[in-house]
Amino acid sequence: MDDPNLTHLAHPGTEIAVRATPRAGRNRVVPEDGVLRVYVTAPAEDGKANAAIQKLLAKRIGIAKSRLELVRGATARDKLFRVTEG
Repeated sequence: MDDPNLTHLAHPGTEIAVRATPRAGRNRVVPEDGVLRVYVTAPAEDGKANAAIQKLLAKRIGIAKSRLELVRGATARDKLFRVTEG
């Protein structure tokens, strides 16, 4: 089940747990055991993977990427994003 509909996460204050996989073959989001596995083609250097994950998640949720805040995990595979007020 690739790229599920995540519009139900668009509410301000929603926290989204993410398991990141940089340098993947293609960008995709896969729900798995309460965590979203996010695969991005960007490398994990200079924040490129984080930016790609933010952009992909925002697109799937249907919000502006500026409304997704990385709360923790900037240098880790396990990340937590929060939807902010728009």
